[in-house]
Amino acid sequence: MGKKDVRRNFREGVLKRDKNKCRVCNDSVSKLDAHHITDRSLMPNGGYVVENGISLCDKEGGCHMKAEKWHISGETEFEPGYHPNDLYKLINSSYELAYKKSEEL
Repeated sequence: MGKKDVRRNFREGVLKRDKNKCRVCNDSVSKLDAHHITDRSLMPNGGYVVENGISLCDKEGGCHMKAEKWHISGETEFEPGYHPNDLYKLINSSYELAYKKSEEL
């Protein structure tokens, strides 16, 4: 399976599991992003598993940008409720589970 297929399967799987709604604010109108909770560079095989993904709205100032603050700041700042551990809880996952599933890709 090529990279494009892996990415597409990740996105489709995350959005399907989350019923095409932002898992934080329940927005189903705005464009959604399949956000990697733990950065791809820190996971085996890029972390392209649904256990490491969450649907977040991609509107200006929306949930995706709030979650990205963690990655952009060098993990020193985050919006309350958007820490990776908080996001994993919303999808009944964890870093450990996502890591293990990523190793299996």
